[in-house]
Amino acid sequence: MRAIRVSETGGPEVLRLEELPDPQPGARDVVVRVRAAGVNPVDTYRRAGTHGRPPELPWIPGSDAAGVVERVGAAVTGVAPGDRVYTDHTAVRAYAELMLCRATQLHPLPARISFAGGASLGVPYATAYRALFQRGAARAGETLLVHGGTGGVGLAVIQLARAAGLTVIATGGTERGRDEARRQGADHVLDHRAPGYLDSVAELTGGKGVDLVIEMLANVNLGRDLGLLARGGRVVVVGSRGTAEIDSRDTMTRDADIRGLTLFNTPAEDLAAIHAALGRGLENGALSPVIDAELPLADAPLAHERVMAPGHQGKIVLIP
Repeated sequence: MRAIRVSETGGPEVLRLEELPDPQPGARDVVVRVRAAGVNPVDTYRRAGTHGRPPELPWIPGSDAAGVVERVGAAVTGVAPGDRVYTDHTAVRAYAELMLCRATQLHPLPARISFAGGASLGVPYATAYRALFQRGAARAGETLLVHGGTGGVGLAVIQLARAAGLTVIATGGTERGRDEARRQGADHVLDHRAPGYLDSVAELTGGKGVDLVIEMLANVNLGRDLGLLARGGRVVVVGSRGTAEIDSRDTMTRDADIRGLTLFNTPAEDLAAIHAALGRGLENGALSPVIDAELPLADAPLAHERVMAPGHQGKIVLIP
């Protein structure tokens, strides 16, 4: 099979397309023919050696994939050859034509969702659901600010929040991205490159403030987020690229919370609940992943550059 392999940490150039032996399933394993593999920022951190969980080298990146079950081990139940599936974030080695998984890492992919869409679910949609409901305790009728609403996680947050009855304020840095946020259901969309763009939040909320912020770049925005919260408000930090300075009095006067999130900390029972909810949303049409670009597997270096560049909308996927 062809796969992207990393033999040394470094820049995107260390992502090399190689010919490797096909994986062979053990009794409890499943081999999936990968039709699309999702690219996530965490893949770039691990490739560069800057992630808290560095990979063992040589390493095939990726956890998000969608495809068709090709072979199953003798002890496997619940999936069969020919099934359309997507992987959750616990899977490994997605940047390849074939992927070895456990059945517990696979979830049914409805026929209405493309393979590229399926490869957009494992990290972005699971992160969005956990941020909103398991960490953020979002409730119908609340007002949500998605600070960075045009990437894969941000658009997933918008779809989930709208389906759950929240009022959604989203921010984006490009007109194209803001248009996409509106299409996905954001009630109000702000240009986060405009001076004083957050001044309108008070007006949009009748002076109350927002109940919940899902924050994609805490090192830039966290201090300002706290000043936007209603009493009892919460900020869930999904992404950050450095340290943040805050005035802790902003939490005191509002009885506010700052809550972190790393998907790898998700307990098994919470993960099962996430994918049960996502599966229903995919079936009934409430959720529909947005694809920014589909690139050949050999273009993995370009995909790693693009996923970290400002302005992309939705998910970048690799097609083996």
